[in-house]
Amino acid sequence: VKMGKSTKTTVKKQKGKQIKDKEEFLKSDVFSTDKKYWLIVALLAIVSGYLSSQHVSNMFENQKQFSHLSTLERELSFRTEMGLYYSYYKTIAEAPTYMSGVRKILKCNITEYPDEINVLRRFNLYPELVLGTMFRIYKWYGKLFNMRLETCYTINRGEGLSQVQSCVGMGDIAHFYVYPIFWLNGLMLSAFFILGTYISGSILGGAISVICFFYNWGEATRVQWTPPLRESFSFPFLIAQLLTIVHLLKCPSPNLRHSVLLSIITTCFMLPWQFAQFALLTQVCAIFGLYLLKFIDSKRITIILYGLLLSHYLNFVFQLANTLLISSFFMAAMISALVVIKLEVYFEKLPHRILIWVSQAGFFLFMSVVIKVGTAKLFQIKDDAHIFDILKSKFSDFKDFHTLLYVCAPEFDFLGFEYANNVSKTLLLPTAIFVGFVVLIKILINEWKYWICNEKIMENSECPTKPYTEHFYWLLQTVAFMIMSVMIMRLKLFGTPSLCILASLLASKQIFGFIGQRSVQYSVIFLLLAGMTYQGYKNLNHQFSMKGSYSNVEMENLIEWINANTEPDAVFAGAMPTMAGIKLSCNRPIVNHPHYEDVGLRERTKRVYQMYSRKKPSYYHKEMIDMGVTYVILETSWCNRRQREGCGLPEVWDNEDFENLGRPALCNVLSENPRPFHRVWTNGVYQVLKV
Repeated sequence: VKMGKSTKTTVKKQKGKQIKDKEEFLKSDVFSTDKKYWLIVALLAIVSGYLSSQHVSNMFENQKQFSHLSTLERELSFRTEMGLYYSYYKTIAEAPTYMSGVRKILKCNITEYPDEINVLRRFNLYPELVLGTMFRIYKWYGKLFNMRLETCYTINRGEGLSQVQSCVGMGDIAHFYVYPIFWLNGLMLSAFFILGTYISGSILGGAISVICFFYNWGEATRVQWTPPLRESFSFPFLIAQLLTIVHLLKCPSPNLRHSVLLSIITTCFMLPWQFAQFALLTQVCAIFGLYLLKFIDSKRITIILYGLLLSHYLNFVFQLANTLLISSFFMAAMISALVVIKLEVYFEKLPHRILIWVSQAGFFLFMSVVIKVGTAKLFQIKDDAHIFDILKSKFSDFKDFHTLLYVCAPEFDFLGFEYANNVSKTLLLPTAIFVGFVVLIKILINEWKYWICNEKIMENSECPTKPYTEHFYWLLQTVAFMIMSVMIMRLKLFGTPSLCILASLLASKQIFGFIGQRSVQYSVIFLLLAGMTYQGYKNLNHQFSMKGSYSNVEMENLIEWINANTEPDAVFAGAMPTMAGIKLSCNRPIVNHPHYEDVGLRERTKRVYQMYSRKKPSYYHKEMIDMGVTYVILETSWCNRRQREGCGLPEVWDNEDFENLGRPALCNVLSENPRPFHRVWTNGVYQVLKV
């Protein structure tokens, strides 16, 4: 009996200590109501955003000398799908009337000639719609008040090239497009600072996250090189969305207002980028894991899922019933999680906790797959099939034409050891691993107390949570984002920022309170930042020193020839990046383009890319006639180009077209003797073959 009383007294003391620690934490920086404190946070967030925006715009200008380019050169600098997206912004901005421009993107018959498609639904073009609308309003406002919106001057390009007129200022259509992107990504780093501050409970934590981002800039974002890509518009809203999720995990009494806020921000994240749903899928899995391990209760996860589900519905409406959203794993996972929550009372009747976990997790996975596959088959949706083919090709010998086009591109390869080396030199990776290890140890200790010792560690609120819930969530989310990054190098924009936020927890009193005095903790942090600065300063200097100047005279010549010598309704086929340029700068109908996420477009491109196979010229000529093509643009460099063995386009075709193995590549044949086509123009790089 005495031992029992002693044990009970010990438990009470431990519980009292936890409550005291919790009260101290609630009084820490992040929960301070001091206006001066929040003024400092806001000021530092603004400074972080301003520095980020300036850094991005300076690198962009230094690389391209964008302010000295002509209108045509600026358009051609937006290569591949970037040019395609920009073309629709240009359509809205330069249409005779606003509604005529909108109609052209709602019913477009020159993007996939002769089919008429709704490009707003297909290509996530709300950023272009908004910017095009704002540009027209800005020009109208300037004209109304007789304002000078741009300054134009003549540029002498030298080397026998003609002079060009170059305009600068927000009245220039290209400047009005790219600079709001840089400002938006400045706001992203402001939100990034606030997220680091909020999750760590310290302004120093916010500073660590921003410093790590700057020191690892080249591994964290590419907005400075590719502003029109969908991620440039979408990713800033992901940071705001993650901040909202962390707040939902920390606030004592979440309610439906939080769901509405979450849905609005998540909708802004999803609208510009089709891939957003896959990032959100990992979020649903991480949050479901928290629920499974009792870090959050059914009410809290339901509020989060309702917000995500509402955003998915809003996105479906705004995207005009985009079929990819109907059969997404994201939607399937949300529905499955809600079903598991509704059946919680039945799962809890199982005799053992491990059996409950296995049953809930198994049911969640099984239901997700069934809903995903079922809806895809029911509505005959195959648009996202290539994504799973890409994943399959990475772990097996599976490969087909479409998969090889993806995996042969460096950005879709596995994340190389060079990345680990780069983020290790700045000490980001070892710091994040160390912090993650400490967080995991503290969580395991608490879990031992909760499940084995039956201690009551839940925090008192309407929706109880365990200590370190938001930290555990971020650890799970970081692991998920890093897996995505390792699988596809292009996705490291998710992994690196999540490591930076994880590193910010070094300043957390809640995580590293065991160190004792805060002065010791701060000393360790400043020593670490000094070590980070050694390589980080080199990285920044390298970025500052990057100089270049965009020039593509051969493509300019092709565009000028097409505009001068072909009919406005002449139809073109060729390499996807070139087609985007022709659509943008010539406004001619094209049959294929770089937006490869549609199953029909993939098959169109495969037919056009038969020029790089070993088929007979007569067969390919008939194919182009059947597609209604007037001119084929042949680029012989694509015949011999390959990133690695097996990735040359003729080699890609050899995996499927066994009948013509051993024959010369058709592109080389047509380059020497274009019959039955007629070569009407060439400049050594591009050949225009009339069908």
